[in-house]
Amino acid sequence: MTGRSLQDDELLRYSRHLLLDDIGFGGQTRFLNSHALVIGAGGLGSPAAMYLACAGVGQITLIDDDDVDLTNLQRQIAHTTASLGRPKVDSAQDALERLNPHVHVQALRVRADAALLEALLPTADVVLDCCDNFATRQAINAACVRHGKPLVSGSAIQMDGQITVYDPRNANSPCYACVFAPTLAPEEARCATMGVFAPLVGIIGAMQAAEALKLIAQVGEPLCGRLLMLDGRSMEWTQVRMERKAGCTVCGKQAG
Repeated sequence: MTGRSLQDDELLRYSRHLLLDDIGFGGQTRFLNSHALVIGAGGLGSPAAMYLACAGVGQITLIDDDDVDLTNLQRQIAHTTASLGRPKVDSAQDALERLNPHVHVQALRVRADAALLEALLPTADVVLDCCDNFATRQAINAACVRHGKPLVSGSAIQMDGQITVYDPRNANSPCYACVFAPTLAPEEARCATMGVFAPLVGIIGAMQAAEALKLIAQVGEPLCGRLLMLDGRSMEWTQVRMERKAGCTVCGKQAG
């Protein structure tokens, strides 16, 4: 494996990972030399990026065009009262660097459009969709399909959350457009109008980090073809199997 090797202080920092048979030295070195692209630095992106940083992912790129607002602080744990009015990516970058100075964080205060994704995807090992916009989700998915990059997708609203993995490298894995057709845009459900249970985004965001780390380390079974849905009222999980859609306008074209 090429790239940077673990230094002495990192061996101690990541010692609890090194003790795991599923990760060990090889997996931790993969973390160190990997690049995670996190789109959204809010409720989901905060815990997801923070766990990636703590785990030792070498490069994390954060994308978000919003600023920290007082209403964000109920759930977006990367930000503090002192961050009010600052770009979310700058506030989150400070939080990640405080957690782990070994991690290189790139903060981009922009919307994740097709041109930006085309520029960033070639060097990314895994993409985490932590946004709340249907059009952006479709753009992220299309870029991941074009570049063959695994996509960890999470969402949360009110008391309900869900998470799955779309991996275009897996011939049996659907893409986001297989499940949510681009031409059938749903009515946008936003926290600003519908609310969201604060710990719910932490649960889903932490699971997104876990799935991303599994993909990087090549361990376990990723959530490809399986959508996990959490009812926060009862804390019950429901699993739904998903299949690639033969006529999908995104991954179907790619396969052809």
